[in-house]
Amino acid sequence: MHTRGGIDLGGTKIQAVIVDAEHRVLAERRTSTPTTGGPREVAAAMANTLTSAATEAGVETSSLLGVGVGSPGHVDVRQGTVANANNLPNWKEPFHLAAALSELLGAPVELGNDVGVALDGEAYLGAGRTYESFVGLWWGTGIGGGVVLRHERWLGRGASGEIGHMVVKRNGARCPCGRRGCVEAYAGRRAMEARARRDVARGEKTELFEIMEKKGRTQLSSGVIAKALEREDEYTTWLIERAVAAVAAGLASACNLLDVEAVVIGGGLGSRLGEPYAAKIQAAMLPHLFTPERPPAVHVAGLGELAGAIGASLLVPGAKPHEPAKRERSASRAR
Repeated sequence: MHTRGGIDLGGTKIQAVIVDAEHRVLAERRTSTPTTGGPREVAAAMANTLTSAATEAGVETSSLLGVGVGSPGHVDVRQGTVANANNLPNWKEPFHLAAALSELLGAPVELGNDVGVALDGEAYLGAGRTYESFVGLWWGTGIGGGVVLRHERWLGRGASGEIGHMVVKRNGARCPCGRRGCVEAYAGRRAMEARARRDVARGEKTELFEIMEKKGRTQLSSGVIAKALEREDEYTTWLIERAVAAVAAGLASACNLLDVEAVVIGGGLGSRLGEPYAAKIQAAMLPHLFTPERPPAVHVAGLGELAGAIGASLLVPGAKPHEPAKRERSASRAR
């Protein structure tokens, strides 16, 4: 069986999938990302998560054609290392993640940027499949992004698509990156949690942390935030509306610059909050668009919360599918 593995490494979760030659998910597993230790402990948790998925699929990890990994931080594909993964415990120096995982799993491992591989998953198999151009925004612990132009991910000089660090308010809120006024300073889950903790210490009332404790979480995960919204918690509603405004301003600016056909919103929060909040973002973009009469389509990631893991599986050599829909569309335009 031509099976592959894919791992999406996030600040709060590790998502692993086993997929077949037709990109169908045979099994998937999700675990919490370690909050202590360091890269070796994270690598061990990643290997255990994928091994659990492989067991459910009835395959050995050593029989996989390969395993793709989407990781935050600075990913050096040639060296197989990850450095400066600030959302992960004690991960500053380059760590040979590909080699460590390959030894644990008995299969070849390919690395890629976490948002980049998710974007590829959407471009080849998901909501971006029928568009020549789109901007992707991954709304989770941080705010990641990417740009697809003429069906290809635009890499620039290595730092393209950082929509989370577009400035939407000069001298605004402090971002985890150290700068001020970035989209992520208002909409990243980590930044929102920091703001909520400060406000609660000043006497603000919210159910967020009560829900967090009941769920046995140590952080305000996407599920915690979604539950607070479901309960119509006033503070959480304000916090998310503030985030939506920042995301919409950043996306509108990106669309004014690039004039893309669509926007695809993924990530833990983006997928969890779904279509209702994609619609809110689209509406909030309109006042900022230079051509509001023809706004870009706005979609939630078609692969949902598995976009990163499925996209990572496409890193395995020979895995990327042909693109009949895209070739057909391009051919019709050429005529």
